[in-house]
Formats: sequence, C-alpha cells, structure tokens
Amino acid sequence: MKRLLLPTLVLAACHSPPERGNGTFASDVEFLREHVQTLVLTSPTGAKVAVVPAYQGRVMTSMVGGGRPDSFGWINRDLIASGKFVEHINVFGGEDRFWLGPEGGQFSVFFKPGSKFDLTDWQTPAPIDSEPFELVDSTADSARFRQQFDLTNRSGTRFRVAVGREVRIRDANEVLTRLGVEPAVGVHAVCFETVNTVQNAGQNAWQKDSGLLSIWILGMFNASPASTVLVPFVNGPERYHGPVVNDEYFGKVPADRLYVDQDRSLITFRADARHRGKIGVGPKRAKPVMGSWDAARGVLTLVEFTLPVDARDYVNSLWKLQDEPYAGDVVNSYNDGPSTPGGLGFGNFYELESSSPALALAPGAIATHTHRTTHLVGPRPALAAIAQHVLGAELNALTSPQP
Repeated sequence: MKRLLLPTLVLAACHSPPERGNGTFASDVEFLREHVQTLVLTSPTGAKVAVVPAYQGRVMTSMVGGGRPDSFGWINRDLIASGKFVEHINVFGGEDRFWLGPEGGQFSVFFKPGSKFDLTDWQTPAPIDSEPFELVDSTADSARFRQQFDLTNRSGTRFRVAVGREVRIRDANEVLTRLGVEPAVGVHAVCFETVNTVQNAGQNAWQKDSGLLSIWILGMFNASPASTVLVPFVNGPERYHGPVVNDEYFGKVPADRLYVDQDRSLITFRADARHRGKIGVGPKRAKPVMGSWDAARGVLTLVEFTLPVDARDYVNSLWKLQDEPYAGDVVNSYNDGPSTPGGLGFGNFYELESSSPALALAPGAIATHTHRTTHLVGPRPALAAIAQHVLGAELNALTSPQP
C-alpha cells in the first residue's frame, strides 16, 4: 500500500469539548467499578481501555491520550446497574465482545432444536452472554482470559469449546504506519486489539454437514445523528463476486440509509440508532478493514480484522432454514432502532462486526481471529486524509450516506 505522508505526531492537548455519549471515560469507569470488576489498560501516550472479565473479557470503552476525555464505547448503564440478567440477551454494551456464530439457520447456536426463528425462541447462549471468562493474567497494557463450555446447535450437534482471549493496547503510530499513514500533528488515538482463539475440545471433528461455528467479534459505539459506517469493498461483476451488500437481515434497509458508491468502492450506512437495520459483506467482496465517521464529535474509527485470502465458507446467520448455510458474511454493521413502530430499541448505538471463516476443526485443533479497533480525533483535514487513504472515504461528503 502506498504510504500517505503527514506531519509527525505531537501530543498536544485537544481543547475541543466532548460531545456527550454515555459520559467521559473516567465517569464510565467509575460507574462500571461500582457494579463489576473492571481492568483499565494504559498505553505510554495516555490512551486507556476498560475491560470487564465478567462480560467475557469484553472491552467496554476506551479513550485517546492527549487530554480529550471522550468515552467511545456504548454502555448500557440501566441494565448493569440493575444487577440482573434478562431473557434472550444481556445487552451490556462494549466496543469488542466475543460471540460465536451462526445466529440463524439450521446450524444456529441461538435457537434450540425445533424452535421457530422469532424473537420469542431466540436465546443468546449463556457462555457468551451472562457467564464470566476466567482472568488468566494481566499487565499494564494487556489481559488474558479463558473459558470452556458446551454448545448445542439447532440441528442437535454438540460442541465442546475452549476459548482463549487476549486484549492488548497497540501503539497507534505503528498501526497507522503499517496502513501506510504517517500520524499527523494534533491527532490523538487509542488502538486496541483482541486475539481470539477457539479450540475443538471434544472427541469428534466439527464437520460441515452437521454444522460449524465461527468466531464473531462485535463492537458497540455511541451513535450520533451524523454517524456513518464506512465499508470498502472489492469491485467487480456480480456474477463472480456476488452482491455488493446484503441488507435483508431485518428487512430491506431504506435507500436514504444505505448507499453503494461504485466509483469509490465504498458502502455508506447511516448509524444514528434511529432505524433498526443490518448489512453484511461476503468473502468475495470484503476487505480486511472498515470504519465509521462521527461528524458531530469528530471521531474517525478504523476496524481491522483477520481475513484469510482463500476462505470462502462463512456461516450464514439469516433467521431461516438455509439452502446455503456457508454463504454468510465476513463484515457486518448493525444500526439500532425500534423493532416495532412506536417501540424502543436497545440503545443509542451502532455496531461494527467481523467474523472468522467457518471452523472445521479436528479434535484439539485451534483457530484464531484478531480484531483491531483504532479511534482518532484531531484536525479534520488530517482525519480526512487518513479516511481517504485507508477507507476511500471523503469525509466532507459524509454528513449522511447520500452521494
């Protein structure tokens, strides 16, 4: 990738007042520690990441260094403060949570054998929802977790699963340099990644005809009326690459919320938490990076993830019996909103998600999926140059997804 040259980074304080999401990073950590054990990882630049072992080693939120106190992860304060678990899913929030796919289809691990594909029967498995991961060890800038559990899919196949998970802060300058970008004057960043491993801890091989699992990482971020998800894609004829975007998860996404820019090879998706919708991009279209731009708060987010070159089998999470259970998506983005007219959504958030290929693992075999998140704040021209170089996005045109 050709390198974009910008001035050298300096750690000058950013004096722009934060737009309020859940609050500042400090107030969010204070709140979390009132209710649950919370680790705070710190980088030499002052960037910080809050991690909760009880929520499967979840990254709850983060902040950049340089004096700006914004908290980037969406946190469900009401649910956490209640101290209770609820049916179907416990939406605690967080910027990076560990899940397993598929969610829908005959091989789903969210529906019991014989159940219907509706919200009444849908249930997030407890090991990735309400049960803690064991904290193995931690340092100033990393934490490692593990867990082992059993799952049964809708077809009755049982899995014995061993999970390993490491959360670590990365040097944002190094990450940007690897992306071909020299950090700019006044730009401040936080970068963290999770390294997620799944092992077949059982006696039988995991096989396609009885169902496979996938590693699924989801990040929940504070939405604003001017938030836009940015998903680059591989251009080319549909007969070979398939459709550019899948927007059928919760009903077709309205045209004023989703735009495919063929010239820029970029999908833009409105992320304002006002209309429930989800999009996906398959393995012949996906690139190993996506992001978002919050024009109201001036926050550019980049998400990178493992994307094996030749992998084509990805689990299909559509809520129906499937003719092609391994024709699923690599990249997903969800925008929250009411599920029924006049109803309420889960909260003021949108999601950026990545998945591993379907895991056909022999007994004892291990697969790994890495998911990396970088938030950048600073002078808009510098952020615009980074967005253009990494995502192919023109920030000045992104007050909404319209071209």
